[in-house]
Order: sequence, then structure tokens, then C-alpha cells
Amino acid sequence: MKNAKLITGISLAAVLWTIMFSPWTAPHVNFWVMMTCSALTLTLYSTWSCPHWWKDVRVGFSDVLIGTSLAALLWGFFWVGDRLSSLMFDFARPQVDMIYGMKAGENPLVLTLLMLFIIGPAEEIFWRGYIQKNLSAKWNPNVGFVVATLIYSLVHISKFNFMLIMAAAVAGFVWGLAYRFFPERLGAIIISHALWDCAVFIWFPI
Repeated sequence: MKNAKLITGISLAAVLWTIMFSPWTAPHVNFWVMMTCSALTLTLYSTWSCPHWWKDVRVGFSDVLIGTSLAALLWGFFWVGDRLSSLMFDFARPQVDMIYGMKAGENPLVLTLLMLFIIGPAEEIFWRGYIQKNLSAKWNPNVGFVVATLIYSLVHISKFNFMLIMAAAVAGFVWGLAYRFFPERLGAIIISHALWDCAVFIWFPI
């Protein structure tokens, strides 16, 4: 039963991400509305499948400090990575600009609130707090970390954007690694994801 729930959850995420990113479906939906609905759907699914996930979330001063620091470090890593990739690959910057194009015409304040309080937290609740946690319990923490990170990267493949897939892989690796060694710090990881989303998309675009 647990395996069936995991497979169903991963399949659900893959379908939702494909609708958001696929060139055949993305033009027919508003990305941010779809992303918000997807985030809420996956949070509800995580809660149904694993009702007590919230017990792993604590938000104290140390979690805020760790989450903020991790978000800043990840933003810096992406800034360096963007410069290097632009020097190495002609396609890198146009693909990054394509990602930023998804926020064109949207209200920055609305996007900030969505990423801070819905999208960022929901992704960590689902991908780390549910998927990685249960894969780790099924096999072991190392395998759970690797498989969850791989799946998180691959659900972005329908965009056919190499830079987006690499961004998901790098960010997923960092958050997954943090959860691998500090599962009790899911609150800090949620804060990191939410702040990084806002920083890289709205506050300090790369």
C-alpha cells in the first residue's frame, strides 16, 4: 500500500509538472495559477498519505538562521554557475531568460507571497518530507536521497530546457543532502527553498 501511494504521488507530480512546462500544454494555462494549485494538491496528497509529516517541521531561531544562510549560499552558487555556463555554452543565457519569462506581466508582490507561503513550502513538504523520507525508509537514506533528487530533476524535463533541469538538479541536491543528514531540520529546508525562490526570481534575479 505504501509503495502504491509513493508511485501514485510521483506520477501525480510528473503529470502536474508536465502540464506546467510542456510546450504543448503550458501555453494553455497560467503557470503561476497552475503551480499554486499543484503545490496545494501535492501538500494535500502528502497529508493524506502521511498525516503526521508536520511533526517533522519546527521553526525556531536556529532554523530561520540555517534556512536563510542556505538560501544565500545557494543563490551565490547559482550566480557563479550562471556566469560560468554563459561563458561555456551559447544556449545557457537564452534558456535562463526563457525561465525568467514565466514571470512576465505578473505582480511581483503576489508572486513573492505565493512562493514564500505556498509554493516553496509545498515543494519541500512533498519532495523531501514525503518522497525522500519514504524512499529512505524503503531502502536507506543514501538511496532515498539519490532517487528523490533524480526524480525531482526529471519532472522538469518536459520544458526541454537544459538549464532548468540543471537548476532543479543542483537545488534538489542541496536540499536533499540537507534532509539526508538533518531530517529534523525540514523547517529550515522549507525556509531555504521559499527564500531562494523569491531571491532568484524576484528580489535578486541572476
